[in-house]
Amino acid sequence: MLLRCILAENRKLHGAAIWLVFLIVPMLSALYGTFNFLQNLELLDFDWYNLWTQHTLFYTLFFFAPMVGVYAAYLWRLEHLGHNWNLIMSAPVHRSYLFVAKFLVVAKMTLLTQGWVFLLYLAAGKLWARLPGWPPAQIILWLLRGVLGSLGVIAFELLLAMVIRSFAVPVLVGLAGGVSGMLAVSKGLSLLWPFALMQAGMNANRKEDMLGGQHLPFVLACLVWAGIFLAVAALLLRARDVRAE
Repeated sequence: MLLRCILAENRKLHGAAIWLVFLIVPMLSALYGTFNFLQNLELLDFDWYNLWTQHTLFYTLFFFAPMVGVYAAYLWRLEHLGHNWNLIMSAPVHRSYLFVAKFLVVAKMTLLTQGWVFLLYLAAGKLWARLPGWPPAQIILWLLRGVLGSLGVIAFELLLAMVIRSFAVPVLVGLAGGVSGMLAVSKGLSLLWPFALMQAGMNANRKEDMLGGQHLPFVLACLVWAGIFLAVAALLLRARDVRAE
């Protein structure tokens, strides 16, 4: 039944306008990051690592979490229309499967987004900045860590979009979360705040590895935060009943 729920969520994405968000938002982030890199070469070394610091500075701080908020709000849009909640509550499917399916689909979209971010980073470095050589292989690891670090953000944004029928609220909360994540990282509290985990995983605005070899605590923190929000969502869905709307 979970597989059927995942297939149903994937069908919502076919030809959806949300792919414009997927394409355009990382492009804006790459433009800002590359322009900032080229304007500050008196302060930055002309290399791939410093281009990465500028790309991730804008992407993780201002763009990523709001974009996940849009993904989450879009996937809950159909359920919030008309009397569809009544249909969901009476469907012969475990209620938690609905949330888990959305979680997995947004995680898939996040993985694809990270791949798009890398392609933009590569194109900006070679075609615009004209950096020599190729990006360090370590960048791929940081992108994958960013996906893992985003799991808590995904679960939180989906929970918020489930409870609140609005596109604007998840996006605004995501923007505030990005700023709060930066503050948590600056104080060495990245493992204690879900919005900071993504920034730490991607090594945002840093050349040296922010995790410093502490990959196991990082992985555990990512799973714990995602698990907390998934559990809260399951409890809310279990408590919710069919109601007239």
